[in-house]
Amino acid sequence: MNVTLAVKQYISKMIENSGPGMKVLLMDKETTSIVSVVYTQSEILQKEVYLFERIDSQNRDSMKHLKAICFLRPTKENVEHLIQELRRPKYSVYFIYFSNVISKSEIKALAEADEQEVVAEVQEFYGDFIAVNPHLFSLNLTGVARGRSWEPALLQRTTQGLTSVLLALKKCPMIRYQLSSDMARRLGESVKQIITKEYELFDFRKTEVPPLLLILDRSDDAITPLLNQWTYQAMVHELLGLNNNRIDLSRVPGISKDLKEVVLSAENDEFYANNLYLNFGEIGTNIKNLMEDFQKKKPKEQQKLESISDMKAFVDNYPQFKKMSGTVSKHVTVVGELSRLVSERHLMEVSEVEQELACQNDHSSASQSVRRLLQNPRLSELDAVRLVMLYALRYEKHSSSILPALMDELNKKGVSERHRRMVTSMVEYGGKRVRGSDLINPQDAVAITKQFFKGLKGVENVYTQHAPLLQETLDQLIKGRLKDSQFPYLGPSSLRDRPQDITVFIIGGATYEEALAVYNLNRTMPGVRIVLGGTTIHNTKSFLEEVTLTVAAGHGSERTQRASGHPNRR
Repeated sequence: MNVTLAVKQYISKMIENSGPGMKVLLMDKETTSIVSVVYTQSEILQKEVYLFERIDSQNRDSMKHLKAICFLRPTKENVEHLIQELRRPKYSVYFIYFSNVISKSEIKALAEADEQEVVAEVQEFYGDFIAVNPHLFSLNLTGVARGRSWEPALLQRTTQGLTSVLLALKKCPMIRYQLSSDMARRLGESVKQIITKEYELFDFRKTEVPPLLLILDRSDDAITPLLNQWTYQAMVHELLGLNNNRIDLSRVPGISKDLKEVVLSAENDEFYANNLYLNFGEIGTNIKNLMEDFQKKKPKEQQKLESISDMKAFVDNYPQFKKMSGTVSKHVTVVGELSRLVSERHLMEVSEVEQELACQNDHSSASQSVRRLLQNPRLSELDAVRLVMLYALRYEKHSSSILPALMDELNKKGVSERHRRMVTSMVEYGGKRVRGSDLINPQDAVAITKQFFKGLKGVENVYTQHAPLLQETLDQLIKGRLKDSQFPYLGPSSLRDRPQDITVFIIGGATYEEALAVYNLNRTMPGVRIVLGGTTIHNTKSFLEEVTLTVAAGHGSERTQRASGHPNRR
């Protein structure tokens, strides 16, 4: 159950199949991202791929000495581009790989266009998703919903992405979905339809315990994407934004030219791989150790290169030294910038109050803490709005709610109307009326006892008390206690044994905090393998955009329905 490995193996196989000789890799916008996340350019260069081109690029030169490996999504546009390409081929031979199922009629159209017989092979390799971490994938899709319904084109793209993950992992799963979400049911049915239609592709060797696909909806837990993060990967995404493993550092004060955009990939950066899930304090210590290690290995200026063997040793070690130098400067810059933002935005104070709102149940203390922070002139607009949203979700129905007063504070603080409106949108998106599960802990005797024991064990860190709802859901699922009444199976059969291979998919986006929870479950639960995916991977900014789009599109379709006289069914 390793999505990174699955995509890497597909790409290696494509290159192997084309045999020895110089090659060009022809891709589209999406497959370019899919490949770049798992392979660096230098790794692919070692496999005799010397040129990377986009199929939609108009000004490509004819290079008959190159073989073309085409890795494309099976879209109408790409098939059309390929037909044009085959009518006037620029390369000697074509190996064509689609990232998903392609129709027979489109294969026929390609065959008819191949009058010069340059196509050596056409295959389907199911790498139709972004493999972010070995147990985490994304489809890079935002704005998938109109209110509580699918944006139709994006339902199709999500179905393709999710079925390609199942095919890449060789799983034909039973499907469970969140009952409170019509979108989860629709996606489950859509995936099941493909499995039934393409039953030969899904005919994998039967395992003792069938694999399981669990489909959830982001609106069931709107709290997790609103929290500041303190582990390395999650923190980088929250404060700097990780986009296909790339970070844009061009706005960092005094940044050098070669560090304006850096790549953070656990596949080929050992320091990052080892520190991905560690908290900020530990990373500071590890950066210091990395620096010290680097200083020891640094070639001494006064080092005498007297003999040929001295020079040879220096040259042999230089590439490794240069690579280490790049790693050191990159991580020192990234951690330095995180540190600057934490102090500039008072994020330790902000985070402490966020954790209090998310995990404690003391309304009076929470109200005072939020008010105190809102009065701090250095609190950023984003952090102010985020705190009020967390308060609104947490104490939505509280008899002494001070939400109107907090909204007034935001206004006085000069927070834009757009951001203030987002508070209402957030409650509409993920409030009590919408949620299927109890995101806010019920205060019955059992829950109080559980909280009491949790308190006794002590929290390792005041900034990381929060556990996402997903952790509880998966824990219940693995123990066989996840209620069928809330998460029904699609179809008549159900799983009697403890599930072993679980794919979880969150409509509306997953988060790195949830990826960390999955990583820890994989580590601590023997015999259980979990892969998490989402329509995208959110940080607070992208989540607020998603919520705004979803709610606005929902209002738009309601108005359309009222105008046409149809009731809006939910």
